[in-house]
Amino acid sequence: MKNIYLDHAATTPAAEEVIEAMKPFYNEIYANPASSHFPGQKAAAALEDARESVAELIGAKKAEEIVFTAGGTEADNLALKGAAMANSEEGKHIITTAVEHHAVLKSCEYLEKHLGFEITQLGVDQEGFVNPQELKDNIRNDTILISVMAANNEIGTIQPIKELAAVARENNIIFHTDAVQIAGQLKIDVNDMNVDLLSLSAHKFNGPKGIGALFVRKGIELVPQISGGSQERKRRAGTANLTAAVGMGKAAEIVSTNLDKKITKLCSLQDYFIKELFSNFDEIKLNGPREQRLPANVNISFKNLDAESILFNLSLNNIAAAAGSACASGSLSVSHVLKEIGLKKEYAKSAVRFSLGFSNTKEEIDYVVQKLKEIIERLKSLQ
Repeated sequence: MKNIYLDHAATTPAAEEVIEAMKPFYNEIYANPASSHFPGQKAAAALEDARESVAELIGAKKAEEIVFTAGGTEADNLALKGAAMANSEEGKHIITTAVEHHAVLKSCEYLEKHLGFEITQLGVDQEGFVNPQELKDNIRNDTILISVMAANNEIGTIQPIKELAAVARENNIIFHTDAVQIAGQLKIDVNDMNVDLLSLSAHKFNGPKGIGALFVRKGIELVPQISGGSQERKRRAGTANLTAAVGMGKAAEIVSTNLDKKITKLCSLQDYFIKELFSNFDEIKLNGPREQRLPANVNISFKNLDAESILFNLSLNNIAAAAGSACASGSLSVSHVLKEIGLKKEYAKSAVRFSLGFSNTKEEIDYVVQKLKEIIERLKSLQ
């Protein structure tokens, strides 16, 4: 059996069309988009075309609301730190959740430690959902920013962002969502969602690594986090990564065209995988909700086993999966997400995340289940 890749939540392969679209921008259309000469103007036009494609992917009305970044982590940092600093005279209270990506949590820690902001972390229920009423109850007169991820990168919980963002809007509070995981899995419409800031990363939807974007609704002020030139309408200094931006734009076009087909296939594969797991194993637990879940996410625990041992054995059988998120890979401690949902110890240390892609097949799932049966049986015999 060839290598089976079930770690698409960590990264996805760049689509062939994306690679082809990028090639001319290495040595043909290579001028700096900020230059005024003709080659520079040609490069600038390509950059703006890419910006337009990303805007269309998320339903932004204006392409200038898209700020290119070096990835989702930088987009989160710019959103949190930039908005907080720009609005600090109005208040210094930020609300987020305890299950956010570390790019959000660490940005909040920075604001708290170095700039005196107060951070409230909302808890979640056993399936990872935020309670909108709890959000309402924690809003203060000095609350200036709320950040809740659109869907969890570990357990796949899809948050009620539209409802949560409506609470923020009713109270005239800026709302940010880390939407890195939902791009390529769910339809995104920033206006329907009521969000003011939204983070994306191209390599999560078959684009290149090293490029991301932050949607910044018109009228939202940010303090730039990278100082220098006036690129990105003075919101992010540095020579534009034109080649990667073109790749992200092409990936956005592909997603926009094929999203319904992709969602249908992912949902079918996910449903089949989960049913096969529960048909073949005792003492397992699906972490996160069965409904309102990312269609690519299957996070499963095997009672009283160790995730690292399972992953090592899967790897020996050419199967790639993950324990928790890629950002926490290598850590033997239980992830902050699993702790927050109250997963019992006998299940928490054995959580394995399988994340599906459009290229995966039922035959691959059958192979994975078969190998898992052999692995789990062997590991249990060693106890």
